[in-house]
Amino acid sequence: MRPNLKTVIAVLPLLATSAHASSDDAWAAFQTQVSKACVTAAKGLIDNGRALTDPYGSEHFGLAVVTGKAKGAKATISTICVYDKKTKRAEIGGEISADQLMVKPGK
Repeated sequence: MRPNLKTVIAVLPLLATSAHASSDDAWAAFQTQVSKACVTAAKGLIDNGRALTDPYGSEHFGLAVVTGKAKGAKATISTICVYDKKTKRAEIGGEISADQLMVKPGK
């Protein structure tokens, strides 16, 4: 039995909305995962770090900049973080001073 064309047309917007919402939820979860992994990876370098996460990353990696107070100092620093989508492991780069890179992550 073939579906009625009017039924198919009526259902299409519902499917698009459902897929879009699911995709938005998945990207939000991905961003949270990258943020948590990157802040954790930066704990040896940054106290109370906060991550500014690229919403989608690259094909293979999640990307973020973690900013906060340098461990054992008063200076604000940042570090670049790469999160491997396959292994779910985060690695950070070196310390970047606030006068070289200023990031103000939201709350």
